Amino acid sequence: MHVTPLRLIFMGTPDFAVPSLQAIADASLPFEIVQVVSAPDRPRRKKNAEPEPTPIKSLALKLGLPVLEVEDVKDPGFATAVGELQPDVIVVAAFRILPPAVYGAARLGAFNLHASLLPAYRGAAPINHALIEGERESGVTTFFLQQQVDTGNIILKKSTPIDSMENASQLAARLSKIGAEAVVETLRLIAEGTVEVSAQDESLVSKAPKLTRENTRIEWNQSAEKLHNFIRGLAMRPAAWTTLGGKTLKIFQSAPAPAVFATSLDTPGTMLIEDGCLYARGTDGWIEILSLQLEGKRPMDAGEFLRGFREESGVLLGS
Repeated sequence: MHVTPLRLIFMGTPDFAVPSLQAIADASLPFEIVQVVSAPDRPRRKKNAEPEPTPIKSLALKLGLPVLEVEDVKDPGFATAVGELQPDVIVVAAFRILPPAVYGAARLGAFNLHASLLPAYRGAAPINHALIEGERESGVTTFFLQQQVDTGNIILKKSTPIDSMENASQLAARLSKIGAEAVVETLRLIAEGTVEVSAQDESLVSKAPKLTRENTRIEWNQSAEKLHNFIRGLAMRPAAWTTLGGKTLKIFQSAPAPAVFATSLDTPGTMLIEDGCLYARGTDGWIEILSLQLEGKRPMDAGEFLRGFREESGVLLGS
């Protein structure tokens, strides 16, 4: 007996969404991907002015799937196009905030893959803020979309421990794969009609606002542990930054300092050069700076940076 597959639209843009689309294509699911929606082609490398497809568009073309590029999700024409496809389910992974006219077109519901254990870290940058706050556990959540962002009823969660040296790029890569598993499992539940949702506990909400130039600047007047978490929480992009000699200094990797130094330098933000290594002072101790990039230079490890650095210990960062 032939069963008509359920109609699925996938919406996503960056690398984080790629494993989910691939997993749907590879899985034995009663779904047909009738449309992939992504952002328009844009220049994506500084030295290359040629527009490039998003990671999701690239994968969709490789899989032979139709792609719709959308600039403005609030354009009534977009809602019309989605409605005409008569989707049973819409899957959203790292896309944009959809209006009800779009997500409401899905007969069985539209769900989002979010890179946190909701209701913790609602917002645009959940991975970054979880690391900045020193969380020891993260994960992903699938939930049905509703009008208020990241507030919908939870379908399922998958958790994972966070290593103390793991950075945002590394955690994002892991969560993208865990998220792909969650997306496929969610689709199976929807297809079987066995979804059991739970409301989010509003008393447990925390926020993960968009990263900006201002909120990624290092404030040195805090503990060494908080400095380390801040740096790894923003690595590799957009990167935590400070200033050195009036130039922007991005710090990509740090580590807790291995020793207590016998030095009179105790002002937060002070640089210390010791045995070919580079350190920076917090309020209660030091962190080691392992890789960095000074404005106008390429990224490099601390050893290479110090070989061209003419100053001595005592330089104050961020002043």
